[in-house]
Amino acid sequence: MAEREHEHVRVAVIGSGFGGLGAAVRLRRQGITDFVVLERAGSVGGTWRDNSYPGCACDVPSHLYSFSFAPNPEWPRNFSGQPHIRAYLERVTDTFGLRPHLRFDSEVRSLRWNGEELHWEVETAGGALTADVVVSATGPLSDPKVPDVPGLDTFPGKVFHSARWDHDYDLRGKRIAMIGTGASAIQIVPSVQPTVDRLTLFQRTPAWVLPRADRRISGLERWLHTKIPATRVARRGLLWGIREMQVSAFTKRPNELGLIEGLARGHLKRAVKDPALRAKLTPDYRIGCKRILLSNTYYPALTQPNVDVVASGLKEVRGNVLVASDGTETEADAIVFGTGFHVTDMPIAHRVTGANGTTLAEEWKDGMESLRGASAAGFPNFLTIIGPNTGLGNSSMILMIESQLNYLVDYMRQLDVLGGTRKIALNARPSAVHAWTRGIQRRMERTVWTTGGCDSWYLDANGRNTTAWPGTTAEFRRLTREVDLAEYEVLRAPASRTGARAGQTTKAVA
Repeated sequence: MAEREHEHVRVAVIGSGFGGLGAAVRLRRQGITDFVVLERAGSVGGTWRDNSYPGCACDVPSHLYSFSFAPNPEWPRNFSGQPHIRAYLERVTDTFGLRPHLRFDSEVRSLRWNGEELHWEVETAGGALTADVVVSATGPLSDPKVPDVPGLDTFPGKVFHSARWDHDYDLRGKRIAMIGTGASAIQIVPSVQPTVDRLTLFQRTPAWVLPRADRRISGLERWLHTKIPATRVARRGLLWGIREMQVSAFTKRPNELGLIEGLARGHLKRAVKDPALRAKLTPDYRIGCKRILLSNTYYPALTQPNVDVVASGLKEVRGNVLVASDGTETEADAIVFGTGFHVTDMPIAHRVTGANGTTLAEEWKDGMESLRGASAAGFPNFLTIIGPNTGLGNSSMILMIESQLNYLVDYMRQLDVLGGTRKIALNARPSAVHAWTRGIQRRMERTVWTTGGCDSWYLDANGRNTTAWPGTTAEFRRLTREVDLAEYEVLRAPASRTGARAGQTTKAVA
């Protein structure tokens, strides 16, 4: 029989966005170098590589939307654009020596737990390997969601999602249909409106929009942040503190959001003078129930003569005619979907088979749940970065990512301490996962996401909020500072089976 070589690594990280690169940095700092970062594309960046649509930018201030261990004193604006954020991630990759660990064009096709060897069998587009620990950092904004619209396949023009922008297609002079009014759409609309012949916005639900306090960061500020790091730290701390103080309004006292709602109404009234159009753009739910958007140019673009707002979702497509749910018919040359992502039904979950022979998607059929946003019961040594109930409505996800990286580092330390020369695995106890989830769902009952009167992407098919974190980032940091071994079952390999040592290649007989 022929022999085939299988590479074995201590840790396999999936994805090279903020979560994956952050995990790689922290592993190296912990002295763990036997790891790979599996990336399906040909470069790093995650969602900031994939989303390159016109006007793409972050709605979190730059100095808060960066790693604490990799500050960037040279951010050019308060709210940086996609090219600058992607360039930042490339610099992080180089600064921390991560490129030798990167495996591009290596989309993970399947992950299967081997209970005898206590490791994961990983099949990728670039080949197979095994890993003691898998860290899934695919992120919730990685796989675009395109609605199943009857007749879409008959449309003779161009169709693409905002996260898969076709830069070879020239929108100038075309009739464009924009489907959706989320964070991407409000950036795309004002960016393409001046050059297209006609822009029709299909709006199923209007969004609350606040002014965007964006400006160029001066050379003096950048100089101070470079030469006097304390100024940069103070700026980040102030941005963080302001957002921490807002949390209780979202999670405990939604009625306190009335003042913010008033600011949004004023913003709309100043920009849109037409009462009929303003009525279309006025939400009927509490602000914060859906993601609050920031823009100074969205409303003005909608008032231009070459723009139509259809206050209804897209129902069907008949050739080049788009029919809305209210019967409105629109001819278009191209359809751009700004319809979000698979957040509560992450595709990676279908590819992960755990200790019980079931996939993560099957285990999560009634809703995602994991211990401290990281560990699902029945999936030993499998950790998720930006897992269930770790999302935020008002602050930087980098703060949550770094908290989960703390948890990852302590998880690896516990494996070393408990295992010694024997291979071990930690499997989250179902009772611990359920207790954590029940606690979150009890708290969720008071939040604006539950009481605000809207249907948002925070909610799964059963109406449960399995996406957002109902507390402060400081609280989450405290709760994920270290692993509580009482919440895990320790799985040990037989004394005669210690597993592959770090950096070695094991051989399997075919």
